[in-house]
Amino acid sequence: MTRRRSPRRAWPRPDGQTGHVRIYLPATVDELEPVHGHRPPLAPRVVHAVTPALRDALHDEDEEGCEFAAHLAAADDSLLRIAGRPGTPHQRLVVTAVVPESFVEHRDVDEAPSALMLTTAVPWDRVVCVHVDELEAMSDVAATLRGDEDAAARLSEVDLLWYDVSEVDDLPR
Repeated sequence: MTRRRSPRRAWPRPDGQTGHVRIYLPATVDELEPVHGHRPPLAPRVVHAVTPALRDALHDEDEEGCEFAAHLAAADDSLLRIAGRPGTPHQRLVVTAVVPESFVEHRDVDEAPSALMLTTAVPWDRVVCVHVDELEAMSDVAATLRGDEDAAARLSEVDLLWYDVSEVDDLPR
């Protein structure tokens, strides 16, 4: 059974533990399709995480609030990926993974304070879960891509559905 859930704790944790980071990868549904029976690793791209810059920007938020902000930024970037891939289903998709810090670069990017550059492809054994729009949101995604501000406002109120990595084949399409 699929349930709605906010993203889990990001790494590195405030207690100083380091080595891994929880990232939120903006993606499209067609990127999850198996090739020759296997899902290909997720290619490098701009991803989102709880970064020091995000914590500074949201200084009144707790860790969960910062995680949710990073997740939402990835969902917004998913719209850009959909716009650049004609024919892909109009569903925002965010892949959550835990990767070694060496997989990402903290760069000065002119993007959200949660933005990092993923420099190494993410294998599926690093993926924790996937969040995706319900089918009913597809018309608002399409309208948002056409510039409809009312659809964008409605879409901003829609929660993505949570799927465990073992349920990727069960995503609504």
